[in-house]
Amino acid sequence: MAVIQWYPGHMAKALRQAKENLKTVDIVLELVDARLPESSRNPELVNILENKPAIIVLTKMDLADPKETQQWINYYETTGQPAVAVDSTNGSLKVIEKKINNVLADKLEKRQEKGIKSKKISVMCIGIPNVGKSTLLNHMVKKNVASVGDKPGVTKKQQWLKAGKNLQLLDTPGILWPKFEDPLVGQKLALTGAIKDQLFHDDDIALYALEFFKKKAPQKLQERYRLTNEEMTASDVDTLLAITKNAGFRDDYDRGAQRLIQDIRKQKLGRYTLDPVLQVAGKTTKKETRNE
Repeated sequence: MAVIQWYPGHMAKALRQAKENLKTVDIVLELVDARLPESSRNPELVNILENKPAIIVLTKMDLADPKETQQWINYYETTGQPAVAVDSTNGSLKVIEKKINNVLADKLEKRQEKGIKSKKISVMCIGIPNVGKSTLLNHMVKKNVASVGDKPGVTKKQQWLKAGKNLQLLDTPGILWPKFEDPLVGQKLALTGAIKDQLFHDDDIALYALEFFKKKAPQKLQERYRLTNEEMTASDVDTLLAITKNAGFRDDYDRGAQRLIQDIRKQKLGRYTLDPVLQVAGKTTKKETRNE
């Protein structure tokens, strides 16, 4: 299994800045991709949060399996970690604002008792690259103030944004961590576009994707690429060769791999969730008691 390497200097700088700014905010929104909630959580960001109240926001829920998204919400909530799911474009401000008010209920009540009524809630937004943070923030502030793109690394600096009447949002660059303990995490992030395409081999990611979709959505895979039953039960390498041939690429294996990856990112094989809840059920999350 190929190891994906990266970690540009701006990510280390952004991590230091995020840690410094934590003391100035009331709460943190930790954005994760609903298709891979745990794999898209940066452990270094989790570690610096310590006792700061935080909400996990599962973005891109419209791309993920809805049943599994709900299972993840239930899982986080039962471990004491507040969580919500949004599709980044539809009603997300109200959903997130309501959750923030619930988590900070005691703190806001104390402010009111002291006669502080107009103080806004300051919120830091963190996450890995290409998790949909800028799209979500633009919707929440109802302006195109955060740079949006379908490639990682679009947001380069931190900036404060006003959302609704009571929220001030601190946008931060996407931050990855230096090394994956599990190479499978790197493959999942690469498939969904969180890692720049130049940093991995297309065929490695395509073969991982084939293994996943053969199990989770075999009919969609077979129909999309006009595969025979024999080609579906063949090795993943032979299946990818068949996809390449059926796409008209002859023996251009790399083009076939690229086509498969792009099709998956464009939802041509439907909604999917790469991280099953069962993989982490029963384990204690690092942030289980942070909001208690």
